[in-house]
Amino acid sequence: MTKDRTRPTVVVVGLGGTIAMMPSDRDGAARPTLSAEDLLAAVPQLDGTDVAIQTLSFAGKPGASLTLDDIDRLAGRLRAMAGEGTVDGIVVTQGTDTLEETAYLLSLLYTERAPLVVTGAMRAPHLAGADGPANLLAAVTVAASPHARDLGVLVVFNDEVFDPARVRKTHSTSTGAFTAPDTGALGIVAEGALRLLAVPAHQPHPLTGSLDRQVRVALYTATLGDDGALLETLLDQVDGIVIAGFGVGHVPESWVPVLAKAAQKIPVVLASRTGAGTTLTRAYGFDGSEKDLLSRGLIGAGHLDPYKARHLLTVLLRAGADTDTIRATFAPAGTTPQGRG
Repeated sequence: MTKDRTRPTVVVVGLGGTIAMMPSDRDGAARPTLSAEDLLAAVPQLDGTDVAIQTLSFAGKPGASLTLDDIDRLAGRLRAMAGEGTVDGIVVTQGTDTLEETAYLLSLLYTERAPLVVTGAMRAPHLAGADGPANLLAAVTVAASPHARDLGVLVVFNDEVFDPARVRKTHSTSTGAFTAPDTGALGIVAEGALRLLAVPAHQPHPLTGSLDRQVRVALYTATLGDDGALLETLLDQVDGIVIAGFGVGHVPESWVPVLAKAAQKIPVVLASRTGAGTTLTRAYGFDGSEKDLLSRGLIGAGHLDPYKARHLLTVLLRAGADTDTIRATFAPAGTTPQGRG
C-alpha cells in the first residue's frame, strides 16, 4: 500500500453490519453482502473531497457475530498499517449492535497517531433514508482531518463525534441512536469539516503482549428479588466478572457473602446498570453498598459502563495482568475524564 503524498490518505475497512446489508433473494431479509468498495460507490460526494481513499474488506459479519479475536486481529492489522506511515486515517464500518463495544476495544488496542474512526448505519442501503452514505462521508472527513490526529479512536454517527469510552447505543432503530449521556458529543461534522469542541478521555493501553490467553468474563446485572443463587453457580465458571449494580454500585444484601468470597479468587468489578453517571466509593455504608463491596475486594468501574468494564477486564486478563495491575488500570479508567496525555 502506497501513500499519495499530495493529499491525505484514508483506508476504509469493512466489517459488515447493516451498512453493508442487502435483502436476500431467498427470503427478503437483509444480510451483509456489500464490500468496502460497494459502500464507497454509494457516496459520490467523496469524489469532491481532497482525500485519497483505499479499501480493505476485512469481514462480512453482522455486529452481533463479531468476536474479541476478530477485533484483536483487526487492531493488529491497523496498527501495522498506520505504523508504516502509509495512511493518515482509518475508517471502520460495522454493525451498530456492538459498535459501542468494538470501538472501546479498539481504543484499548490501537495506539497509533493516525485517527481510527468507527461508523455504521441504522438503516440498510435499500431502505428509504438510508444513513450509511452520510455516516461514511462524515467518518472519512474526520479520519482525514489533521485535528483528529493523535486522538486515537473516535465514533462518528449522524454527523456527531463521540469518545468511544462514553458513547452508547440508546435507541434500537433511530438514526440518532448513538449518544454520550455523561459528556455529550466531542464535536460535529459541518460544511464538510470536523468541528472539534473537546477531546476524548485518556484511555489505558493494557496490552503488553499478545492476547493469547483464553478467558471467560461474565456480566451479571442486579435485579429486584434476585437471591444470588444463579450468581454463585456462575462464579465457578469464569475468570472474572462485572457486576452491573443498582444506582451508584449497590447489590442485594444476600449477594455480599458470595461476592466477597469470589473477590478473593477472581477480579470482581462493580459497575452501574443505569447507563449514565458513576459508581461511588463511600456515600453509602449498608451491607451491599458500594463502600461495603469495595472494602471486600471488589474493583470500582467508575464512569465505565458495564459493557466497557467487561472488555477492559477481558483484555487485561487475556494479556496476563494480575489483580493489582487490574485494580491500578481501572482506577484512572473509571474516574472523571481527562485530556489525552
